[in-house]
Amino acid sequence: SNVQPAFEKRYQLSKTNKFVTAMIDEIIKKRPDYIRVHDSGDYYSKKYLYKWFLIADYFPNVKFYSYTNCVKMFKSIRIPNNYDIIFSDSGKQKHMIDQAIDRHTKIFNSHDELISNGYIDASKIDLYATKWFNKDNINVGLIAH
Repeated sequence: SNVQPAFEKRYQLSKTNKFVTAMIDEIIKKRPDYIRVHDSGDYYSKKYLYKWFLIADYFPNVKFYSYTNCVKMFKSIRIPNNYDIIFSDSGKQKHMIDQAIDRHTKIFNSHDELISNGYIDASKIDLYATKWFNKDNINVGLIAH
């Protein structure tokens, strides 16, 4: 219950013109190599998504990535080279994922099941889901917990 106000505050900030500057300032302070956009939640509009693209453009040497259920939105836009999208197979648009060409997740009950289906395990090291650590296998597996 004490986490909800912080989520709401960040959400409200993301809807303002101050969001891009606030994120740029934070990234300058922390100097990360990789940024996972959202540890929960998703892109709620193209306007919000484009704010993240502006941030990514400002930091061409930082790699941004995220999981999303917004398949349709991402299939209709150009994604910056330093941005990676992993489609989640759990959303309403999962039928739009082309599993032959789209980086995507699938949830498995065990590591053995994940491997036998040709997926790379990103359960413990999230970066294994990205194109930078997993160039050849677009099948990203996660173990249910």
